Amino acid sequence: MNQRSPSPPVGVSGRGNPSRRTFLAASAALLLTPRVSRLLAAEPDKRLAELFESSDPAVLKLVAEVYEKCILGKIYPPEDPLKHSWIGPGGGYRGQWIWDTMFVVDLLSILPGQEKVIREVFQNYWDFQDLWNARMPDYAHDMVTCNIKPGMDNVKDWPYSQIPILAWGLERVYARNQDKELLRQSLAPTERFHDWYWRERDVTNVGLTTVGSYNGQIRYAKWETFDDECNMDGLKMSVHPTRKGPHEGAWYGDICVPGNTAYLVMAERSLLRLAQIAGDQPMAARRKVRIDKAVEAMRKHMWDEEAGLFLSVKRDTLEKIPVGTIGGWIPLTAGVPSDAMAARMAEVLRTPGWNTPLPVPTVDRKDKRWKADTFWRGDVWPATNYQIASGLAAYGHKDLAADIADKTVANALGNGISERYDSVSGKKLGVEYLGMTCTVLTLMLDGLGRKYQLRVKR
Repeated sequence: MNQRSPSPPVGVSGRGNPSRRTFLAASAALLLTPRVSRLLAAEPDKRLAELFESSDPAVLKLVAEVYEKCILGKIYPPEDPLKHSWIGPGGGYRGQWIWDTMFVVDLLSILPGQEKVIREVFQNYWDFQDLWNARMPDYAHDMVTCNIKPGMDNVKDWPYSQIPILAWGLERVYARNQDKELLRQSLAPTERFHDWYWRERDVTNVGLTTVGSYNGQIRYAKWETFDDECNMDGLKMSVHPTRKGPHEGAWYGDICVPGNTAYLVMAERSLLRLAQIAGDQPMAARRKVRIDKAVEAMRKHMWDEEAGLFLSVKRDTLEKIPVGTIGGWIPLTAGVPSDAMAARMAEVLRTPGWNTPLPVPTVDRKDKRWKADTFWRGDVWPATNYQIASGLAAYGHKDLAADIADKTVANALGNGISERYDSVSGKKLGVEYLGMTCTVLTLMLDGLGRKYQLRVKR
């Protein structure tokens, strides 16, 4: 099979670098105090010059603002059931989510001396696994919930998971800080999480994942992925197709989505590489079997040549749902398409349906439900733009990747840092300074743009 395995994270500086040790040497010990914000905010050009470099002063000021408000400002002290330091998304959302947090720890790991904090953030997920397993039947064991909120204590509060990118976050952090203790702590529970995901979300065992929730509520199931994607408008919940028992419920969605399946493939690739680093070849072999099966299934059942992207399918019939949404582009990031498929995807991304003034909208502009400022129905998110641009660049479509990256950064510079944006006007939408909007920096640090560039000093 012509599978592309994306390279490990790029744009990562070496461990033990003198310039890293000097930058924020005093503030490293003050990570959870208000002084950090003042230290980063004051004279950003001078202070950030110790760690980051860019020829554009506006970019360095953006770095200071992002680190102050999207990264360091999102770290909180322990609060039951979170036994360790945790990272929240912002905007009044209290708790540690899955996919938001991984983008934040990636950039936090650039700063010196943050290994302990990052280990604690990941340990919260593994503590939750233990708590969950003690209260749930075997088939549900090893789930990691979408968010772990302070004050939550009953399993009814934790019925669903989220986009499965924990292993991707682990690899990003390890590539930056080489923390072997983090790998020792996290590889086994991460694999158990992956096994739960395949067991409870690929219920027909074809290699494609749906969404679900152990309370049977559709809105919770949709929260496992891009919340309100148009491809899930007809979602229904059903009982497990093969498992029977007196306590079974309608917990499983009847639509398989390309976004979450691709994220799981992407995370499996990360877990495979990390297992190889740790010398665990049996784990690597187990993950490769999963990757190969899922890639084959996505190409066979979800790829649509006319649409030029991957589509959702009905779980039980594998019938395609003819609406292009943001999840259909995530397979680029996971290395799922063949080279020919990726070339077709790049061609379609240049068409008016997707090449909005601020790309990439969360649904095809030709869809009747598209609206430039609507939540997952026409708006633009920096995190998904980052991952789409990463995938395009990995397949050699670097000009298109740079166009997406530069427009995303330019819009953040001009309109401010926010959760999401209007795909026509570029105006801010949603939560200001949402943690995962830190990806406006990651676009530059990974070398995806041309006009706007940012590097970590070596």
